[in-house]
Amino acid sequence: MLLVIAGPSGVGKGSIVQELRAREPGLWFSVSLNTRAPRPGEVDGVDYWFVDRAEFERLRDAGGLLEWFEVYDDLKGTPRAPLEAHLATGDDVVLELDVQGARAVRTAFPEALLVFVAPPSRAVQRERLFRRDPGADPAALERRLDQAEAEEAAAADFDAVVVNDDLSRAAAEVAAILRARRAGTDGSR
Repeated sequence: MLLVIAGPSGVGKGSIVQELRAREPGLWFSVSLNTRAPRPGEVDGVDYWFVDRAEFERLRDAGGLLEWFEVYDDLKGTPRAPLEAHLATGDDVVLELDVQGARAVRTAFPEALLVFVAPPSRAVQRERLFRRDPGADPAALERRLDQAEAEEAAAADFDAVVVNDDLSRAAAEVAAILRARRAGTDGSR
């Protein structure tokens, strides 16, 4: 099973994935590549593989990425080989992506389970963004919030939508959707 958790910046995708992995220890998390510098508390190889632009482009040009995009002036992408190896051995894999990355995965893996994470409100999303990255340019964070409105229009293209108003509840809902898909029932909306 390939599970994609996606949504705009500041909706809590990473927090949901972390909670979901605690509930579902068999899930293998595909760590994405990122060309930006780590934020405080982020760990290379855990949160992202932090690489320079030249290394990212080398891997991309060699066909080593399942999906990649330039997001807010940084390159982000999913390494293809480890993901495919885990799927081939029967592991369930979870990806944390933005909306355009999720669309690219849907093209490559039509059977993937795509879950869109929405914020409970724009005010909560704004507060999360500014708390997560207090040193960021406020105008850049506002651009992310503006982009979120357009990204939320894509929610209808996903298999399920989960509002992250309470982390534990949202993670439990994603876990239930995953279990329903594994069981062959429709756990989506």
